Amino acid sequence: MKKFRKVLDGLTTSSPGGTIGSPSGGSAAGTPTATPTPKEIDIQETLVSENFQLCKTVRHGFPYQPTALAFDPVQKILAIGSRTGGVRILGRPGVDCYCQHESGAAVLQLQFLINEGALVTACADDTLHLWNLRQRRPAVLHSLKFNRERITFCHLPFQSKWLYVGTERGNTHIVNIESFILSGYVIMWNKAIELSTKTHPGPVVHLSDSPKDEGKLLIGFESGTIVQWDLRLKKADFRIYYDEAIHSVSWHHEGKQFMCSHSDGSLSMWNLRNTTKPFQVTFPHGKIQKDGRKESCKPILKVEYKTSRNSEPFFIFSGGLSYDKAGRRPTLTIMHGKAITVLEMDYPIVEFMALCETPYNNEVQEPYAVVVLLEKDLIVVDLTQSNFPVFENPYPMDIHESPVTCTAYFADCPPDIIPILYSIGVKHKKTGYSQKEWPVGGGTWTLGSHTYPEIIITGHADGSIKFWDASAITLQMLYKLKTSKAFEKPKPSEGRAADLVEDDPFAIQMVSWCPQSRIFCVVGISAHIILYRFSKYDANTQIVSLEVRLQCEAEDVISPSENENNPCFTESGSHSPQPHHQHAASPGSGTTEGNKDSNPCLKVKDRMVRVPPGYQAELVVQLLWADGEPPQQITSLDINSAYGLLAFGNCNGLAVVDYLQKTILLCMSTLDLYGAADPYQRLTRSPRRNRQSTSEFCMRGLSNLYSDSKKRIRTSYQSLTELSDNQQSIDMDRSKSPTSGYASRRAMLHQLHGVAMYSHDEHHTTAPYCWSERAAATESRENSFSRSRSSSVSSIDRDTKEAITTLQFGESYARKSDTLPTPCLWVGTSLGVVLLIPMSIPTDHEERMEEPVTIGPSGTVLMLKGSVLRISFLDFMGALIQSPYEVWRDLNAHEDPDRMRRRKLVHISPSSSHDTCGEGHLAVVCSEKQAKVFLMPSQSCLFVHNITESSFVLRADVVSVCNSVCLACFCANGHVMTLSLPSLRPLLDVNYLPLADMRIARTFCFTHRGQALYLSSPTEIQRITYSQEMCDNLQEMLGELFTPIETPEAQNRGFLKGFFGGNSHNFDREELFGEAAAGKGSRSLAQHIPGQAGMEGMKVAACGVVGDLARARIALDERGQRLGELEERTALMMTSAETFSKHAHEVMLKCKDKKWYQL
Repeated sequence: MKKFRKVLDGLTTSSPGGTIGSPSGGSAAGTPTATPTPKEIDIQETLVSENFQLCKTVRHGFPYQPTALAFDPVQKILAIGSRTGGVRILGRPGVDCYCQHESGAAVLQLQFLINEGALVTACADDTLHLWNLRQRRPAVLHSLKFNRERITFCHLPFQSKWLYVGTERGNTHIVNIESFILSGYVIMWNKAIELSTKTHPGPVVHLSDSPKDEGKLLIGFESGTIVQWDLRLKKADFRIYYDEAIHSVSWHHEGKQFMCSHSDGSLSMWNLRNTTKPFQVTFPHGKIQKDGRKESCKPILKVEYKTSRNSEPFFIFSGGLSYDKAGRRPTLTIMHGKAITVLEMDYPIVEFMALCETPYNNEVQEPYAVVVLLEKDLIVVDLTQSNFPVFENPYPMDIHESPVTCTAYFADCPPDIIPILYSIGVKHKKTGYSQKEWPVGGGTWTLGSHTYPEIIITGHADGSIKFWDASAITLQMLYKLKTSKAFEKPKPSEGRAADLVEDDPFAIQMVSWCPQSRIFCVVGISAHIILYRFSKYDANTQIVSLEVRLQCEAEDVISPSENENNPCFTESGSHSPQPHHQHAASPGSGTTEGNKDSNPCLKVKDRMVRVPPGYQAELVVQLLWADGEPPQQITSLDINSAYGLLAFGNCNGLAVVDYLQKTILLCMSTLDLYGAADPYQRLTRSPRRNRQSTSEFCMRGLSNLYSDSKKRIRTSYQSLTELSDNQQSIDMDRSKSPTSGYASRRAMLHQLHGVAMYSHDEHHTTAPYCWSERAAATESRENSFSRSRSSSVSSIDRDTKEAITTLQFGESYARKSDTLPTPCLWVGTSLGVVLLIPMSIPTDHEERMEEPVTIGPSGTVLMLKGSVLRISFLDFMGALIQSPYEVWRDLNAHEDPDRMRRRKLVHISPSSSHDTCGEGHLAVVCSEKQAKVFLMPSQSCLFVHNITESSFVLRADVVSVCNSVCLACFCANGHVMTLSLPSLRPLLDVNYLPLADMRIARTFCFTHRGQALYLSSPTEIQRITYSQEMCDNLQEMLGELFTPIETPEAQNRGFLKGFFGGNSHNFDREELFGEAAAGKGSRSLAQHIPGQAGMEGMKVAACGVVGDLARARIALDERGQRLGELEERTALMMTSAETFSKHAHEVMLKCKDKKWYQL
């Protein structure tokens, strides 16, 4: 625990630029300013580095680019492998585990050790891995790397410790699962086929033991050759040479016949009595043409032959459709008796598997469901009903239903918000699902003690918003909101405004949510903002629309002399409130030119509409086209329910909207916000650096302008909406710099924010004011010049866009002379400038609805290095000051409407939290390069810390951890850092995640209680924690994958079946494959690699048996202890009996010779 003493007043009151001293770089903690200390502030910081540890918690969503599927029929858990080397293991809701191969090689095949708590994975780098599932976080116990042969197929018989491995050369090797050592027993391809065969049979595509006799192994080669190999006699029982290539083989449970699927779309049935030709060949989807020939069909990639006691057998296969119809959906066909059911899928089928009642392959299978793994979905079909309905998926597999474009994470939400959102959302759920319970119900999961309400919000490319319940490291969909319903459907014929964003005109860019007031605000890609209120009742409403012209004119020339004459703010009275389309004057210009272009990108519904319960649109604010250019994207947003105000900004300026009175209060360019307090000298452009005049530049072809604008709008979320990784484009965008991964910081920010922004800390080596033809071809007009910053004066080109990067409402002090806090808007820009804008808001409810809100810049300017990212406030106890808010009220409620209309506000004044320290509060401001703590109202910089020199911060937030607060940062070089507050001491710095693409940068977000998340792939959300307490409790919160279950007993085959059905039960694999009989495998062929878990992993692997033994030993000890106590008592009784007998004998001898009367 450490105390920090700092100055409250008596500090210098020079100009804002001189108020802040130059920070010393590379300091280990925040650098204080040495000044007299007439008053002191004591803040006890409780956070230390031991409170922080970074680790992954859980991954949600559909596994990206899946490749393999496996199911344990006894444990009832499902495993899915992916192309990036990931393995997701799923059980009952809450049981969801993610594993990752260190090599990152694609998973080719998965094999469960049924009811053993282990999993074998075969990867594309020809390595086998054995995973232990008896622990909450699975670990690799063994690995076996094949050096000279490529793995193509694996098969592990039930209750066997010997794994059959087929290779590309056609050989079959055998691996001991317990030791992960290769056996000397090998089935060579040239021994499997006849010597007279002149061609290679191809890779092994199938391996399976015969249900009739485990000593017989069926080997399928790609060319169409099938061999049944007698493992005891080491020779082939029969060989089949078929004309068509084989894709899969499936046995009948009696082991007398099997079915093959082929590349020509046919299914062939073979009987072991006569293997010279198939006794049945069918083309399920092949029709006979007029000339009598079968039409060509697509390959049947997999077939499963499953029997049932009370009905006909099931033939389930994928593919096989005819080539005649283009664009047909992928299908799964179920043939049951004479009925053929074709199930069309939305995405290509990767793998499917029938779920059966028994794990034994020689019993009637009784299939009850089919798991179908698609490229972007997972479905389970109910086979017990004739219409084959699908089960309702309990996992959040539809996160990517529309590509995710933004995320928000809220911890410690009001406890009533999750139930009410669920009650509204459950009414809109789909119907028609199977009524049976979800068949994947393995594992155990309990609600831990460290749980609290958490909500994740995702915005999507189609304009939809999803609210998710993220409590207790689970994820369940609560409520879905479609923002596109507020607009008319865009028609391509309506002009370039509709063509511009014809793909995703409603894509969500950012969201702002106040859980207490339930006010919700979204920003869309078409430069539009929608404000929603929550109601439990449906209503008839008409959406109010406001239109803002926030566009800088090309003719504006900004100079220091002009700034002194410009008005500091726009009078609120100049904007009369109108119920519908209202236009605000363009900042910096009073002309009416360009009104022909004053159209928004979207058209709001201008009629009364019936809205269901939930979030209901109340107000839409849209930016307008101007001078043939679309509006710049909105880069910042904040909303305050207590003030009734909404603020947003872009690279042109700032706008403030009163959503209670439906008026525009402020619409100003960024330069006008400074007034006379502009810390930069903005020079006019030299004529020599651009041979093309301004008028010529503006009058160039509209098609070129439109093309550039279209590119500018779409690049901000293009990488987020792509579901396929384009490695070529990633390599082109990747720079040689190891820190950022992009050609320049500006290029990355251009893609991240969708606008051209410039920060004064960016240094360029090229000559100033030079025209670059290459830059003109690739960058937008606003960013086509190279710029330099002199050591004596900051000279910024007038075409440079200073964007509004962050906004924060709160009770603060706009001027140094203020003695009481007032409502303020803190504005952060891309030049590292923080502006304070005071507001005068009527306090009475009736006056608030009628009297105008006055707002205008105060001239207060604070400065940092790099673009400002986050602004927060602390009181003098070091606690986070929450912004004032309005308590939620339902405006559509029927009971006592007068009472519901009264606003109930909650104000948290910075001076009321600690009166003994005087008036004021601390302001924490974080930029891309550094963090500063200011003392208000004196505006003195108390602490400064340079966060990074070689990279820059992407996301920053002030969060509560362990009953205290800290500043959490995520940098472009992948570092996650936390700093103490207010001293800005480094507490955590972990090189966690290299920034591979813009998806991570755009979706990474922090929240309270030491949690964060980001979109790890287009379909998955990865949650992490940086709290040591959360890491310690994580094992308790995770689900158990393995539960002790008795293996079902095999059915009694009967005397006749056992006598005539072969001697499968007498087959001893150890006798054939063990080292004593087969010898050791070739060391050069495969290399054994011990698991990373080491001895700890081995201990955990044996935890099941050891635990049972330990429990048995404890029971024996207890029994022995009780027996020992019984023995001791028995011995005491015997001793007592002997003593009694001795005394009795003595009395008898004493009285022996005496008469009776002498006694």
